[in-house]
Amino acid sequence: MRPLWIGVMVTVLAAACAHSPAPVTEATRTSPSAHPATVNPANIKRLSRELPPGYEVTKDIPAAVSPRVIFSLGSNATAQPAPCAILTDPGNGRDQSAQGVSGSGAGGIVDAVVVAVRPGPVVPGNDAVAGCAQWTMSDGHTTAGIRLVDPPRIDGAQTLGMVADVRTAVESGTQIDSRTYAFVAYLGDYYAFTTLTTDPGSMLPPLPPQFAADLLVKTVSTLRD
Repeated sequence: MRPLWIGVMVTVLAAACAHSPAPVTEATRTSPSAHPATVNPANIKRLSRELPPGYEVTKDIPAAVSPRVIFSLGSNATAQPAPCAILTDPGNGRDQSAQGVSGSGAGGIVDAVVVAVRPGPVVPGNDAVAGCAQWTMSDGHTTAGIRLVDPPRIDGAQTLGMVADVRTAVESGTQIDSRTYAFVAYLGDYYAFTTLTTDPGSMLPPLPPQFAADLLVKTVSTLRD
């Protein structure tokens, strides 16, 4: 599989993705420290070395990318309940600029991204998190069922984990299902996120969701160097 980027993501996944749900765990969040570390977004390019050997890697990341985009949902997507939409797009229409790396290989598609948001800071509301253990988002022929899962713990950062089961209706009544894991760290005027989208048609085993969770820890550490 090739890297996502990205307006073609639905097409790429529709050609190859259909897999059964995997178990998830209850979400947890961490509390930021009183003195968050400085973020250097240019360091995100170093994450290409953390991708599996043999992966095709690109650093050409659209400025407006967010977890919502990775979930194959456009800017007009609606959430039920509505406040949950902010968890998939922390910038929420504000001026933002993303950079990162995307790689694809036998284990699936992996992304590591940092997004600068102005004005900041970027912090999910407690009510949104508490009320969004499970929700849906829809955009045209695409519907995503999203649930919170355990995120990695990162010192000085609040974190969030999500898994999206995406269903897209295509021609002749065919239905395409896909699954993407996303992990987010909120870093003041920035947020970082990693995703894993697996390819059920691969002859080799997919990467585990833990790969994306661990990659978020490495991403934040690299951004703070």
